Amino acid sequence: MSAQRHGRRSRSTPAVRAAFGAAGAAYIASCAVGTGVATGVLDLRGARWVHHALYVGTVALAGAAVSSLVWSPSRAGWSLLPAAVPLAALARLGPRFPRHPFVALSAAPFFVAGFVHSRK
Repeated sequence: MSAQRHGRRSRSTPAVRAAFGAAGAAYIASCAVGTGVATGVLDLRGARWVHHALYVGTVALAGAAVSSLVWSPSRAGWSLLPAAVPLAALARLGPRFPRHPFVALSAAPFFVAGFVHSRK
């Protein structure tokens, strides 16, 4: 029997899936650029703003995905919400903090969990 026949609504909508997909893509892009800079594969001396823009985009898109708790029946936002702690810490600690990569990567499980839950 379908969920509709029992009066239950679908927990995930296309907008929710898109929000979590965009947040995850921005996070992956930011991590990829940061890793490239840290390993010397990328030289952004003249364009450091690129990594900063990716970080700001990641925070904004993650916030939009978490806001799905308010505007959709999906509860996937609860899975991504804890990522706010390391993302906020990165802004406070700055890029020269020796453990910057570890703080950034500590958000990964929450992005994965949010993405997975948004697909249910």
